[in-house]
Amino acid sequence: MRSSLTLVGTLWAFLSLATAVASSTSYFLPYWLFGSQLGKPVSFSTFRRCNYPVRGEGQSLIMVEECGRYASFSAIPSLAWQMCTVVTGAGCALLLLVALAAVLGCCMEELISRMMGRCMGAAQFVGGLLISSGCALYPLGWNPEIMQTCGNVSNQFQLGTCRLGWAYYCAGGGAAAAMLICTWLSCFAGRNPKPVMLVESIMRNTNSYTMELDHCLKP
Repeated sequence: MRSSLTLVGTLWAFLSLATAVASSTSYFLPYWLFGSQLGKPVSFSTFRRCNYPVRGEGQSLIMVEECGRYASFSAIPSLAWQMCTVVTGAGCALLLLVALAAVLGCCMEELISRMMGRCMGAAQFVGGLLISSGCALYPLGWNPEIMQTCGNVSNQFQLGTCRLGWAYYCAGGGAAAAMLICTWLSCFAGRNPKPVMLVESIMRNTNSYTMELDHCLKP
């Protein structure tokens, strides 16, 4: 089974898969921001959170210790987080699509040419840029709901008593690797078509056309 990728292209394919999986997994996990509320640990992502307060008996607040997403897109507590959800999700989808095509290129001949590899690298750059934009938008959404967890001193780009989680750094690191390393490696990923293969392809097409023409001209 012959690959359509060079040795560098094989490295690019597996690195593309690793960055796509890292960014996408981080996108879905609610561990972008860590804090505490009512003595319980709380964590957030763009559209999910773990542990949230509800009104109990006597109108007192109690913490429900479970993870879940917000009930609807409009329930996401800030416009910045809504934008971050859409932008980061689009970037992850683009990286996963390119990674899938790259892995298929390891198993299929003539799937990825040198030019196709460069186009896929450009798509990875756009995907990484979208995820990076989402990471930059995230601190803009630290609104009053976040202040309940991070303290009154927290504000946009001010963590207060909270700290950024590992999933935030993982998403940003995956995006940076896709933009810088994968985009560069993609320039050398595909194989140039060999002249012999081109000649053989032309000859096959010519012979096929000649046979069809002879068949049509026969009485």
